Amino acid sequence: MPDLLNTRPRRLLSVAFPFLLLGLQPASCGGQEPDSTTEPKVAQAPAPTPGKRPEVPQGYFLFPIKPGQQNFLAASMGELRPNHFHGGLDIKTDGRVDLPVYAAADGYISRMKQSSFGYGNVLYITHPNGLTTVYGHLNHFRGPVAEEMRRQQYEKKTYELELFFKPDQFPVKRGEVVALSGNTGGSAGPHLHWEVRTAEGGQLNPLQWGGFQEIQDHVAPSLQAFAVEALDINARVQGRFGKAVFVPKAPALPNGGGYVWADTIAANGTVGLLVQGFDRFDQAWNKNGFQKVEVLVNGQPHYAHVIDDIPFPEGSRQVNQHMDYEWRATQGRQLEKLFVDDGNELSIYKTGPSKGKLRVEPGQLYSVEIRMSDSYGNMTPLRFVLRGTEPAYRKTRSAAVKTQNLRYDISRNLLVATAADPDTASVGGNLTLYRGNRRLTLKPSYTEQSQNVYLYDLRAGRPDSLQFGSVTKRFDRQALVPSGREFGFSTANLNLGFNTKTLFDTLYVQTSYKQGLWTVQQLRTPLYSTLALTLKPETPVADQRRSAIYSITPKGGRAYVGGKWQGNTITAPIKTFGQFRILTDTIPPSARLISKGPGGVVFKIGDDLSGIASYQLEVNGQFRLLRFEHKNATLFSERDDKLGPALRGPATLRLTDQAGNEKVIHVTL
Repeated sequence: MPDLLNTRPRRLLSVAFPFLLLGLQPASCGGQEPDSTTEPKVAQAPAPTPGKRPEVPQGYFLFPIKPGQQNFLAASMGELRPNHFHGGLDIKTDGRVDLPVYAAADGYISRMKQSSFGYGNVLYITHPNGLTTVYGHLNHFRGPVAEEMRRQQYEKKTYELELFFKPDQFPVKRGEVVALSGNTGGSAGPHLHWEVRTAEGGQLNPLQWGGFQEIQDHVAPSLQAFAVEALDINARVQGRFGKAVFVPKAPALPNGGGYVWADTIAANGTVGLLVQGFDRFDQAWNKNGFQKVEVLVNGQPHYAHVIDDIPFPEGSRQVNQHMDYEWRATQGRQLEKLFVDDGNELSIYKTGPSKGKLRVEPGQLYSVEIRMSDSYGNMTPLRFVLRGTEPAYRKTRSAAVKTQNLRYDISRNLLVATAADPDTASVGGNLTLYRGNRRLTLKPSYTEQSQNVYLYDLRAGRPDSLQFGSVTKRFDRQALVPSGREFGFSTANLNLGFNTKTLFDTLYVQTSYKQGLWTVQQLRTPLYSTLALTLKPETPVADQRRSAIYSITPKGGRAYVGGKWQGNTITAPIKTFGQFRILTDTIPPSARLISKGPGGVVFKIGDDLSGIASYQLEVNGQFRLLRFEHKNATLFSERDDKLGPALRGPATLRLTDQAGNEKVIHVTL
C-alpha cells in the first residue's frame, strides 16, 4: 500500500503539566480511593513473602454484617462500572443505616477517612497476613479510633480528613464492632462496601476462598448477547467488516444446559469474541457480573479470565479496555472482550500467543464454547459454530438510495468509508483518497443495500480528503497520536499534552472550536490516565480568578474541571474526552438554616456553578464541626460530638465555592 504521508509525529519535550486539585466531586460506590498523596504511609505488618499473595484458609474472614445470618449482596467483585471494576462486595443492610460492622479478622486499624464523596466514611484494617480489609460508606466509627478522628478534625478544623496509624495504636479483634453501616459518600443507598486488598494495593475477591454461608448462590449466570468482531482489514463476519451481535431468546437446553446458537456463523480472518450477561445470587434481583469466563475452540482451551485480583488503582481503569467502551457509548450494550486487546495490561487472562484472538481459515469449522461462571461455581455455557468462508465481493441494492453520499469512521487503525451508490452497475464505484497531489483509488469490499464499504489502513498515511463521485469529504482527524509516548498536539485554539499512560492505544485525534465551545475527540474513546488540556480563548478572559474549565455534557449540563491560568491560556488535567467551555462564576454559594434545637443544627446549602469548595461554622467565635451530605445538600452537626462548643448563641457559617466566591450568614442558635 503506498505511503500517503511521510511525516513524523511531533513529540512533547520535557513539559510538565501540573496536576490540579479538582475539588469535591462525587464518585460511585467502588470508585477509586487511592492512598493520600499528602499523608505519609506507615509500615504495614509484613506479609510472609513480599510480593506474593498470602494463603487465606476458608473461614479466615468473618462476614462483616450480621455474621451467621442470611444476607444479600447488592454488587459483586469485578462488576464493570464506568471507568473502573467494582473493587469488592456491596453488602445489603436491610435498607437502613447503623447496623454493626464487625472486624473480619484480628489486626489493627491502619487508615481511616471521612469524606463527603467516594467511599465516604471508610476504615482500613490490616491483618497479620499482610492483607487489609476495607469498610466503606460507614455512618459512624466506633471505639478509641473514632475519638482520635474527632480530636484531629477539631485540631485541623476540617471534616474532610484522612489518617494513617501504626500497628500498635488501634488493635482490633475478629468480631469486634468497629463502625456502624451507612450511606455516605458516593453510595446510592444504604449498604457496606467491603474489600480485601493486598499489601501492594491489589483488590481481591472476598468470595474466592470458599464464599460465605451468609450469602447463598445456586443461580447460574444468564446470557444476554454475544458478538463476533472482525479485527483486521481482511476479516469478515457474516460477510461484513465490524461487529455482529447475536441475541439468544432463552436457554436452549434444559437443566442448566445453557445456550446454543443453531445457525453457523460465517467468518474469515482474525476475529474476536465478546459476551454480555449477568449473574444473580439466591433470592436477589440485583444483576451482578461474571467472575470467570472461559473459551474453548474445538474442545481445546483458547482463552480465560478470572476477576479475582485487580491492581489498584491503575488496573481498575483498565476496565475500559477489558470491555468494548465504544460499543457501550454508542449502542448502550456492555460487551466483555474475550481477547486481550492492545493496551490492556491486566494479568487476569490466560491465553496463548494469539491473546484470545481467533484466526478463522476458509473451509474450516470452529466449534466454540463460552463458559460463564460465578464465584460459587455455577456455570452457564454458550455453544456455536464458526464457518470459515472466503470473502468475495457481493452487492445488494436498495431502491431507496437515489443520490450519492459519503461518510466515514475509524475502527482501530482502519478507515471505514461508506458511500451511498445509486448506480445499477454490478460493482460499486471506486473511492479516491487524496493527500496533496497524490491519490489512491480503493475498490469497495462489498455493497449492501446500495452502500459501498471501503477499508484502508491509516498506518500507511492519513489522507486530506475522500471523494466518491461528486461528493468530497475532508478527513478531519488531525494527527496520529501513538500510545506509550509523550506527545504534544496544538491548534490555534488548544494544546493537548499526552503522557506515556494517557492512551490505551493509537489515537487519531479530532478537535474543533466554535463560539467558545471546544470539542476534544468523542466520548466513545476512553483515556487511561490524565490528558493535559490547554484552552486558548479568542478574547482575554476578564476575571481569570473566577474562571475555569467546565465539561459540557451531551444534554448541556456543566461540571467543574478547574484549571491554572498562565497568560491568556488555562490548563487542566482531564480524564475523559468531550466538550469544554471556560465559564466565569461570580455568584456566591447559598445557605439557610432549616432546623436548630437540642438535637443539633442543619443547613441547606448550594452553589449554582462551580460547587462548594469549603465550609466552616463558628459558634461564639469557636470552630464547630459540621458534616456535609452532598446527596441532599445539607450541612449538619452530629449528636455524639462532645468536643465542639454548645450550639447556643451567635453563629457564623462561611461557605466558599471553587471560584473563590464566599457566602457568610449569621444566625442565632
